[in-house]
Amino acid sequence: MQVIESIAQHAGAMAALRRDLHAHPELRFEETRTADVVAQQLTEWGIPLHRGLGTTGVVGIVHGRDGGACGRALGLRADMDALPMTESNTFAHASRHVGKMHACGHDGHTAMLLAAAQHLAQHRDFDGTVYLIFQPAEEGGGGAREMIKDGLFTLFPMQAVFGMHNWPGMLPGQMAVSPGPVMASSNEFKITVCGKGGHAAMPHTGIDPVPIACQMVLAFQTILTRNKKPVDAGVISVTMVHAGEATNVVPNTCELQGTVRTFSIEVLDLIERRMRQVAEHLCAAHEATCDFQFVRNYPPTINAAPEAAFARQVMESIVGADNVVEQEPTMGAEDFAFMLQAVPGAYCFIANGDGTHRDIGHGGGPCTLHNPSYDFNDALIPLGATYWVRLAQAWLARA
Repeated sequence: MQVIESIAQHAGAMAALRRDLHAHPELRFEETRTADVVAQQLTEWGIPLHRGLGTTGVVGIVHGRDGGACGRALGLRADMDALPMTESNTFAHASRHVGKMHACGHDGHTAMLLAAAQHLAQHRDFDGTVYLIFQPAEEGGGGAREMIKDGLFTLFPMQAVFGMHNWPGMLPGQMAVSPGPVMASSNEFKITVCGKGGHAAMPHTGIDPVPIACQMVLAFQTILTRNKKPVDAGVISVTMVHAGEATNVVPNTCELQGTVRTFSIEVLDLIERRMRQVAEHLCAAHEATCDFQFVRNYPPTINAAPEAAFARQVMESIVGADNVVEQEPTMGAEDFAFMLQAVPGAYCFIANGDGTHRDIGHGGGPCTLHNPSYDFNDALIPLGATYWVRLAQAWLARA
């Protein structure tokens, strides 16, 4: 493993910074302290910065030895926000705020990019510009979308943008990147079946929305098995069913809520259209009505093939070809997708291990993402920072 020596020398300080961020988690669009820490470090290293994109975002600007005159530029992105959940770990750097936790490793992502920023600012052994994008509100807030709306790519024009996420379960020292879809679109629906309530002993006097909703749940699955091509991935999960207040009353309404995940917009269009048709026509067949709401949150995260191949080459130069594995697509979602819709790039995974790295006092659960026993593996910081630096150097060195 070819970790940059100067980055390795600062590994302890960066781990301490990461643990400080972990102890002080902030939710989406509230990352004021985190942004202050980021800005303070960048300023200390002589890196000009811009604040306020997407409410609390920070963009650091590192020009190379040519002062950026060549016009080539790329962006490196880290997310900063935590999750609204209570941590079960009790080690020294556990969250000090009940109901807030860095359970997805955004504290580590921030630390890795800061470690790379320090090296890039001290050496500047490249031509062009590296934009360091510290993004708020990945967890459900669409912070990437908001930064773009506020002018991210117009204020800081770049030819490519790259992101990285830690991935539990992969062996330490491994990295993964692949072309095409790597994370799914995230969408949610709320369907209210409107019938006519009445006495449960006399159901013929009303229109019972509950059996209509039950038929609807089953019918949705036929969209996946009979409307969608078998080779196209898609998920429809009804996760909430709400109806009734008493055992002897037929309710007026029954509400269904859930999520839809796809790897393409075309499949998403198909699923939304067919769900609406199934819902409306099933209700009409039973003389009921429905209110159908479908919200598209994040699009699929789709890596551009040239950028993914380039990232793989950089990884192989650092950890060796045997340790660069295929990036298995996941139905989880990521708002870096918005950046990839605007600028070519790639989103990769870096192994977080199996959880044996955790300090004494960790929770009894697994070290998986969005779990109250999770903790980021600090050993990743030098490797992740090295990847960022080598990627930037190699990308900007292209003719």
